[in-house]
Amino acid sequence: MSRSVSSSTEKATGYPDGRGLNSGPFSPASLLILKDPNSNTSMAFPKPENSRGQVNRAGEILRAYAQSTEAVPIEQLDEWNWAYEVLANWRACHNYPINTFQATLRSRLKAIDKKATVAQRLKRFPSIVLKLQRFEGMQLARMQDIGGIRAILGTMSKVRRLERVYCERKFQHDLVSSKDYIAQPKTDGYRSIHLIYRYKNPKEASYNGLLLELQLRTRLQHAWATAVETMGTFLGQALKSGQGEGQWRSFFEVTGSAIAHLESSPPIPGYEALSRNETFKRVAESEAQLRVLEKLRGFSVAAEKITTEKGQGSFHLVVLNSANKSVSIRPYGMTRLEQANAAYAEVEKQAQSGEPVEAVLVSAGPVEALKKAYPNYFLDTHEFIMQIERVIEEAKRSRRLRGHVVPR
Repeated sequence: MSRSVSSSTEKATGYPDGRGLNSGPFSPASLLILKDPNSNTSMAFPKPENSRGQVNRAGEILRAYAQSTEAVPIEQLDEWNWAYEVLANWRACHNYPINTFQATLRSRLKAIDKKATVAQRLKRFPSIVLKLQRFEGMQLARMQDIGGIRAILGTMSKVRRLERVYCERKFQHDLVSSKDYIAQPKTDGYRSIHLIYRYKNPKEASYNGLLLELQLRTRLQHAWATAVETMGTFLGQALKSGQGEGQWRSFFEVTGSAIAHLESSPPIPGYEALSRNETFKRVAESEAQLRVLEKLRGFSVAAEKITTEKGQGSFHLVVLNSANKSVSIRPYGMTRLEQANAAYAEVEKQAQSGEPVEAVLVSAGPVEALKKAYPNYFLDTHEFIMQIERVIEEAKRSRRLRGHVVPR
């Protein structure tokens, strides 16, 4: 969202009227308190406070305000604040369902890929509002990927094995839809499997009906997606959403198709007529023109620019400052989940006001696991660079055999 809020009372909670944690979507009355079976600590999860109709109305308000770059007028501040608070609670409520989903996912991965990376996340506020803007008929309560969990596996065969496990084994939650973007890639180069579930748990009925997205992808597919987000951050272009300059969109389309060839998978729509060698040649030419690898190497965050606050955390708030290429990691234990949600909202308010920061609240284990699951927040495109170098080298070898030289 680019619209600012005309209020000086905003506090650390991220609410324009300055209210604290004893009211609003993170108040004690609206939290589900569970005992962690592995420790003496308790886990606090926000519970839904609003009807689906109210959630949808909040989405309409935020969509309308986001279309203007001017500050929200004082007389409309209460309405904007109400919509923001409804969204904050609605998003935070997805923590409980995705926390249960990740336990099942980790269990199922043990027999398939012990080195797989698992991560869960809540969709960022700007991404939620941008999606509401892009799809005019989209209702906030029906948005399928506010709560997401992802498995990153080593090979295509392992991805397919895990997909079969979810589609064939009994599961208490309802599979609403599945999208195979590997067999049928998106036109922008994106490739992954999305399984959309409707949460169903008679013991915690207040969460029933929440939609969750489970993503299954390979390490190479994840590397491509990371590079798209990283380049989009520094170009100031929403490449992930299919926006931005044509030459950059074309580069990621053809590299997506090249990686599909590396995995012996269907190419990206529009590139089906190109052979493997022709696709790799196109990658080499596009990279030489844009100097992509040179740019990506210059973006990486130096080790001394990564600061981690002390403490153990089941959740981490990762904040990237793209201006000075620094990353801060704040750990939050299960007992501090409501504070983590509030801090997440605060950072997103800073981004909304124009500060060059991006944040994500995730659960992905130790810091090293965070880097693997969310390399875009560490500006780490090493895997993508390595694969594109591999593609370019193969193109060079092919051209040399024909007596030609690939530009560099």
